[in-house]
Formats: sequence, C-alpha cells, structure tokens
Amino acid sequence: MKPLAAYAAHDENSRGRRFPEAPPAHRSEYQRDRDRIVHSAAFRRLEYKTQVFVNHEGDLFRTRLTHSLEVAQIGRTIARSLSLNEDLVEAIALAHDLGHTPFGHAGQDALNECMRPYGGFEHNAQSLRVVDELEDKYADFRGLNLSFETREGILKHCSLKRARTLGDIGQRFIRKQQPGLEAQLANLADEIAYNNHDVDDGLRARLLSIEQLREVPLFARHHDQVLKAYSSLTPKQLRHETIRRMINTLVSDLVEQTAARLRKLKPKHPDEVRAQSKPLVGFGAEILAENLELKSFLRDQLYRHHQVYRMTVKAQKVVKELFTALNSDPRLLLPEFSAQAEAAHQEAGDNGRARVVADYIAGMTDRYAIDEYERLFDPRRLR
Repeated sequence: MKPLAAYAAHDENSRGRRFPEAPPAHRSEYQRDRDRIVHSAAFRRLEYKTQVFVNHEGDLFRTRLTHSLEVAQIGRTIARSLSLNEDLVEAIALAHDLGHTPFGHAGQDALNECMRPYGGFEHNAQSLRVVDELEDKYADFRGLNLSFETREGILKHCSLKRARTLGDIGQRFIRKQQPGLEAQLANLADEIAYNNHDVDDGLRARLLSIEQLREVPLFARHHDQVLKAYSSLTPKQLRHETIRRMINTLVSDLVEQTAARLRKLKPKHPDEVRAQSKPLVGFGAEILAENLELKSFLRDQLYRHHQVYRMTVKAQKVVKELFTALNSDPRLLLPEFSAQAEAAHQEAGDNGRARVVADYIAGMTDRYAIDEYERLFDPRRLR
C-alpha cells in the first residue's frame, strides 16, 4: 500500500475524541471508528430503511445499508488512488446515513415539517446526533465517541443556526471552511453511488426505460460502447455493463481532476485543504455537467414518477400522523422513550420533548414505522 500523502488524515494529527481514550492496540484510530459504526444498532437498522423503494416493495432494491456499503467501496478506491486515508473514508461512508428516517427523503421532509416549530430536522445533523448521543452501550461515554475527522465527514451540510450549537464540529460552517479531503471524497462517492444505482433500480423496477435514459448523454455514450463491444447481451447484462462504465468514468475523472488540483496547490497539511474557498475533490467541467444532467433526469423521471410519488404521499402521512400522536401524548411511546420525553420536556420544554419523539421516529425502519402506525390507528390492533 502506498504511504499516505502529507495532506491526508494521519492518526497522529487527529483532533481527537470528545472523551479521551488510550490509542487502539491493533488497529488505527479510524479503523476503531469504522468498527464502532458497524457494531452499532443504527447501522443494523439501515438494512430495512428505504433508498428509493420502500423495503416491502422488493428484496432486490437497494436499502440504506447496501447503499452505504457501495459508497464505502467507491470511496476506498478513490482514496487509494489519491493516497488518502481509506479507513477514514470507509468510516464516514458507513456512518453518513445513520440518521436517515424511514421512507428515505419523503420521511425526512415530513419529519422536518413536523419539527419546524421545534428547531427542524436535518438527517446529516441527526447522523451526528446518533453517533454522539443516541447510541448508548459504552460504560464511559454516551454515543460512539468517534474521532473529530469522522464526525466532520458525517456532517456534510448544516444550517448556520444548527452549526452554532455543535461546538468544534460546527465551526467550519460558521467560518466557511472546507472539510478534510476524506470528507470531501466521501461526499462525492455518495453521489456517484446513488445516482448510478438509482438508474439500476429504476430500470429493474420498470419505472425507467432504456429509451428514456438514452436522452442522458452520460448514459447514452456508455450504452453505445456496450452495444458496439457485444452483439448479444441479456437486458440484465446490458444494464450492468453500461452502469459500471458510467461509474468508472466518474471515478476516473474525479481522481484525475482532484490529483491535478492537488499538484497545483501542493498542500503540506490537511489544514491547508480546509482553508480553501472551494472543495478540492471534484469533477472536471465536462463530466460535472453530464453528472448534473443525470441528476436532473432522475429527479424528474424517477423521484417524481407517479408510483414513487404515491408511496411518498403515503410515507409522509405515516410519519406526520405518528409525530402528531406521539408528541401530543408521549405516553404512547415505548416506556424508555416516554421517560426520556418527560425528562427532556422538564429540561427544555416542548422543544426537548419533540426532539425525543423525532429521535424515536427517525430510528424506525420502514416496516416498524408501518407497524407502529397500524398499532396506533387500527382499532383491530390491540398491541
């Protein structure tokens, strides 16, 4: 393995943990972060949380868990090519969706609307809250006590108001600084993964067609390459060969363009990266434009497809009605959450109680949210 570059995250230069711990004996600091994430309850729940398609719609569609694994795989490849810290990238990738609600962005939007009078809901901030506060199994601290660098990467974006409440981890948003390269990289690996894999799932669900996608230059160019190289492929093979070439093009361009920027800047320390006005990790102009066209296509043709929209409406109804009922009467919560809601209400008023309700709902899987909805509102369900 190549040695890490000077501008990569090194264990010895880490800004440390919120609660000091002895160094790990047989692994790096960021490997320890990764391992704590993988063993967390929130990580296991990602298996049953929506990416685009609700869990019960099919066993082969991507979930938040499989998506996170794909982000980690793409991220490690890029990190290795740029001599960045693979373990840190992997930790960020595996943790970045821990705070996502059930039902994907539909659930997040609904919960944010419910929480607007109480400070709002941001899934990135919730992911940080999960690893800082909500995971509760260690004797010496709450949360997972992850390193600053992993926590920095989890918080991809954040409102200025929320940043002011987050201490050291919110300072870069206040100062308008950049995160480290590993965090920048994980953010783009996330985008590469979900765009291309949503194309795959959309085609398999027959919500998208090859003819529609050929209107997207990035897809059409690679589709033509596959058709030229192979005379008789099954639809599955044709789909896979096209998408894997798209991913390779995006990854290769990202590596080449980022390496060129790093050669020009010659940073000697991660703090020089943070001081830049713009991220250093990114695509070239041509690929960036094509990637934006793909995102726009998916927004219009997949995320707003009438079948997805109908499920979105149903999902938002579930989340909103759960929040209204539980926030109005916290005794409907499970006993441990009911006690937390009461304590939070005494400490911070309505905002504190609502935050506990939001934590409870955000931690639900798709199936659990549907089941809880039925338990609360279907008179035939007694428990």
